[in-house]
Amino acid sequence: MKRFVGMRRENYGSINLNPIQRGGILTPAAREVLNEWGDGYSVCDFCEGCIHDIKKPPIDVFTKEILPEFLEIDSVRVTNGAREGKYLVMHSLCEKGDSILVDGNAHYSTYVAAERAGLTVHAVPNLGAPEYKIDAEKYAEFIDSVKPKLAVLTYPDGSYGNVPDAARVGKICHEKGVPYMINGAYSVGRMPVSAKNLHADFIVASGHKSMAACGPIGLLGAGKEYAEKVFRKSEKYKKKELELLGCSARGLPLITLMASFPAVVERTSKWDHEIKTARHFSSELEKIEGIRQWGEKPHNHDLMSFESEAYYKISERHKKNRFFLYSELKDRGIVGLKPGITKNFKVSTYGLSEEELQKVIDAFTEISKL
Repeated sequence: MKRFVGMRRENYGSINLNPIQRGGILTPAAREVLNEWGDGYSVCDFCEGCIHDIKKPPIDVFTKEILPEFLEIDSVRVTNGAREGKYLVMHSLCEKGDSILVDGNAHYSTYVAAERAGLTVHAVPNLGAPEYKIDAEKYAEFIDSVKPKLAVLTYPDGSYGNVPDAARVGKICHEKGVPYMINGAYSVGRMPVSAKNLHADFIVASGHKSMAACGPIGLLGAGKEYAEKVFRKSEKYKKKELELLGCSARGLPLITLMASFPAVVERTSKWDHEIKTARHFSSELEKIEGIRQWGEKPHNHDLMSFESEAYYKISERHKKNRFFLYSELKDRGIVGLKPGITKNFKVSTYGLSEEELQKVIDAFTEISKL
């Protein structure tokens, strides 16, 4: 049998601006455990039937004590990603044909999870260009209108990096008696997040997007009012939680999540610095004629979206056409933009050093003069 070729990662070592990867870059502690725990079901040597009860390694302490304290929510489970957590909640709380309410900037996986559960999705629209913000007060109107069985808010969204008023939405949902779930795939692990302060009944997170873990892995936190229902056990296999299909992430993703966790907790305390970095980057890019940041201003997240008429005009006359921007950045040791995109692009500055940040700013500026 022929061996696969091209298995080495071509862009390894470059500055990566991809929003879905910046928060998932492994810590040195996580890299140290890669070989030791890389084999399949490597965490299951001392499993007695439930992954969240394993004591060697101390998964039980991590999931039952450390993560609930970190998220400020009653119960937490490891999942195979944020989308699985969303589906788990939808499938547990709703019946086929029920309605749920989401924000107009919701990730596609929210819709796919709802479709798989047989639900009807209603969306609170954003306020349009250029900020595309979500008005929290609109949730009250839509709840009265569509009578949803669940409300979901993306915090922040993956299109513009807007950070909506999640606490206000939570209060509205509680006043209306509607369970409330936060999609924190781009927040948990990057910035301080408290389910208690945001009045969330559920919160989902992404370890590979924002918690310096290899994936796929995520978290689902649930308040005590709903934990028993969503984490209910199988009737036949008494130790297996039904909605998790018995077990969730097992192996290297979980181990890297645990290994990186102390550093992840520490870095969330530096969120003000990350916001300052993002705002500086945005202001520098907008000095280039034909570049405009979409999303709320002043910006409150490292994920940013830009309209880039300047680079589109260059692509019309450049020999590499619409692939020129990707190519020019790659030649300068910078990756993360989608190949072939010039009219608009998304980036993240999370965790960049001052030197790296300046290198990226200089690169975009130089390329604009081609």
